[in-house]
Amino acid sequence: MRPGALLVLLLALATDASAEPCTESFAEVYGKVSPTVVSIQATKINKAKPQRRFETVVGSGVVIERDGQILTNAHVVDGATSLSVTLDSGTKATAKVVGLDSMLDLALLRIETTDALATARLGDSSTLRVGDEVAAIGNPIGLEQTMTRGIVSGLNRLLPGLAEQPMIQTDAPINPGNSGGPLVDRCGHVVGINTFISEEAQSIGFSVPINSAKAILRDLRETGRVIRPWLGIQGREVDASLSSIVRLPLATGYLVEIVYDGSPADRAGMRGGTTSVVVQGEEYLLGGDVLTAIQSTPIRTHGEYVAKVRTLKPGQRVKVTIVRDGQSRELTLAVTERPRLPADLVE
Repeated sequence: MRPGALLVLLLALATDASAEPCTESFAEVYGKVSPTVVSIQATKINKAKPQRRFETVVGSGVVIERDGQILTNAHVVDGATSLSVTLDSGTKATAKVVGLDSMLDLALLRIETTDALATARLGDSSTLRVGDEVAAIGNPIGLEQTMTRGIVSGLNRLLPGLAEQPMIQTDAPINPGNSGGPLVDRCGHVVGINTFISEEAQSIGFSVPINSAKAILRDLRETGRVIRPWLGIQGREVDASLSSIVRLPLATGYLVEIVYDGSPADRAGMRGGTTSVVVQGEEYLLGGDVLTAIQSTPIRTHGEYVAKVRTLKPGQRVKVTIVRDGQSRELTLAVTERPRLPADLVE
C-alpha cells in the first residue's frame, strides 16, 4: 500500500473512532465532571429590605482553567460584596470577578489556590440534537454535588429578555442553586451553562450554549466585559400572516415594538408601538415604525436584524430605512455600546 493511501486510511479510521457515541454510564460521567464543579456563596446587600440588609445567594460554577478560572452565571455574583467558592475537595477560597456579561448571564471568576485543580472539558454545543441525553451537575437548594439527567428538549429557544441569545432547552431538573453549573453530554463534555428555570411549566430548564460562552471568554479576561453595538430597539418580524390578521397596512420588515429611552433610535426619532394586540397567543405592540434596511441591507427577520447590528461598531453613524404611516424615510443613528438593560440578570 502506498504511504499516501495508508495515511488516508488512518485518518478515516481516526474520524470514525471520534464519531462513535460515548457509552460511559452516567455514574462515570459524574465521576469525571463533579471534581470540576464548585459551590459559590455570594453575599449581597439588599437595599429593598431594611430589616435584612445582607443576603446570601448560592450558585454553582465550573472550573475551566488550572489557574483558578471559573465560569458561572452573572446573576449569581452580580453586586456581591464578597464571594466564596467551595471546591469539590471541601476547600474554601475567596473569589474575584474577572469579567461579567449581563446579556448572556455569564461571569468569569478567579480564585487563588495552591490545589491542583481539576478542569472541565468544554464541548461543542453546535453538535447537539433534540433527544440527546444530558445531565446537570450543581448545588440545588444548597445540596452539594447533585446530578440530574434528561434530554435536550429543544434548541435555539428565544426567551423574553434574551431574544439575542438562542438557548438550549432541557428537561433535566434544574433548581435554585444549579445556576452557573454545567450541562454535560454523555462524554462528560460541558455543552451548556445552566441559567434559567421556567416557573410556568415543569421540567423545562434552559442553558447558555457553551459555544456562546467560549466566544466571549477572551473579552471577559482582557476587558472584563463584552462590548456590543446597540441601536436601542426591540421588535419582531412582520410577515404576511400578521398583516392579514390585523388588517393593517404593515410593510414587510422588522416591526419596532420598543424604543429604549435615550438610545440611538430614540435620539434619531424612531417610534415604538403603542397598541397591544394578541394574535394566535402572541402579543404584539403595533403602531410603531417598521425597519426595512440598515446601511442598505434589507432587514426582514429578527435574525437578519441581529446579524447586521453585530457588524456595526460603537461610534459609527449608520443610515436606516423605516416605513411610517405607509411612507418610507431614512434616519441616521449614532451606534453606541449596549448598556445593561432592565431585563438583564432577572433571576
